[in-house]
Amino acid sequence: MRILVVSLVYPLPTNVARGTFVSDNAAVLTSLGHEVKVINPLPRMLKYQESRRSTLTGVAKAPTNFEHGEVSVFAPRFWGLPGHPYPSLTIRSMRKISKSVTKWLSDWRPELIVCHTIWPVSELANRLAKQWQIPWVAVVHGHDFDVGLQDKNTSNHILRLAKQADQIITVSQRLADVAKDCGITNHSVIKCHTAVEEEWQTKPKNWRGRWRKEKLDILFPADPRRPEKNHYLALQTCEELETRGWIVGVTTLRQQPRTIVWDRMLVANVTLITSNREASPLVARESLICGTPVVSVDVGDVGNYLPEFCLVAEYEPKKLADAIESVLKHDWQEGFELPEEYSFAYVKNQWQSLISNLLEQT
Repeated sequence: MRILVVSLVYPLPTNVARGTFVSDNAAVLTSLGHEVKVINPLPRMLKYQESRRSTLTGVAKAPTNFEHGEVSVFAPRFWGLPGHPYPSLTIRSMRKISKSVTKWLSDWRPELIVCHTIWPVSELANRLAKQWQIPWVAVVHGHDFDVGLQDKNTSNHILRLAKQADQIITVSQRLADVAKDCGITNHSVIKCHTAVEEEWQTKPKNWRGRWRKEKLDILFPADPRRPEKNHYLALQTCEELETRGWIVGVTTLRQQPRTIVWDRMLVANVTLITSNREASPLVARESLICGTPVVSVDVGDVGNYLPEFCLVAEYEPKKLADAIESVLKHDWQEGFELPEEYSFAYVKNQWQSLISNLLEQT
C-alpha cells in the first residue's frame, strides 16, 4: 500500500532531532510493508528567525528534496506568521502547495494519508485526500488540543479539520477525552512506541556513591529555550539538592542525534522532567529503557508507568528533590518493564488494524 505522511515537523539534514516521533511512525508503516513518502511543509523564514523555537532550527536553509533513512521527503514552503494572526493567509498558502506536491509525486499516488498534527498541515492533507478520493488520518500529539483549541485564531479551524478527517488518532487517553468533549466521534488512541535500539537498552542502575557527598548527574531531557519544559523549576530543584550536600551537574538536550541522547541517558544518574505541558513524553520512556531512573511532575501519561515515588503532583523544588533522593535509595535490581502498549510490536499491530478498518470502510 502507498501511504503519504504529512507533517509540520520531520527530521532535517541539519536537525535530525526534529520530529523524531513522526519518523518513528514512518518506520512503523514501512515495517508493515507499505511504501511511504513524506511531505514536510516548512514556513518561509530567515536564518535569525530560527531562534524562536528549537524545532525551527535548520528550517531556513533546508533543501526542498532529501532523504531521511530510506524515506523520500519533499519540503515545500508556505507563508505563515508567528501565532497565526491571519489564519486565512496560512490556509490559502497551504492549499496552494498541493500543486507542487502533486507534481513531486508524479505518477505515484497514495492510497492513504497520515497527517501528524492538525494545524495547519491538515489543510493540505484534506485537500489532497479530496482530490484523490482517499481516506486521511490526523494524529494529535498534544499542541493542537492543548494550545490550538485555546487560541481564538486557530480553534475553529482545528475543530473543522478534525471533524473532516476519516479518523483522529491521539497519543494519550487524556487527548482522546478532549476530542470526545469537542464532539469528535471518530477517534482512537495509539501510543508512540519507545524506539530505543537494543545496543542502548539496559536495566535501571542503583546509586552506589556516597550519600549527599557525591557528584549527581541530572539530565534535563529538553531544550531549555522551550518555555513549556519549565527549565527554571529544574534549576531550582538542583539548587535544593545542593543545599543538602549534593554536588549537582545538569545536562540539557538540544538538537543532538538520538544516539547521543541515549548515550547521555546511559551516564546520567536521574532524568528530571518538569514540563508544564506534555502528552506522552518519549524521553521519560527512553530514559528508563536506557537504564536511568526518572523523576517527573505528574504530566502527560507518565503516571501510567512510573512508580508512585517517582511522581510529584506539585511543581515544588523540595518535593522534586525528595523524589530524586527516593529514586536513588530505591533498589532497581528487579529491573523495570514498560506496559506493552508502548512496545513496537503492539503499536505496529494497532496501525495494521486501523489501516485495515479504513480500507474496509472505503
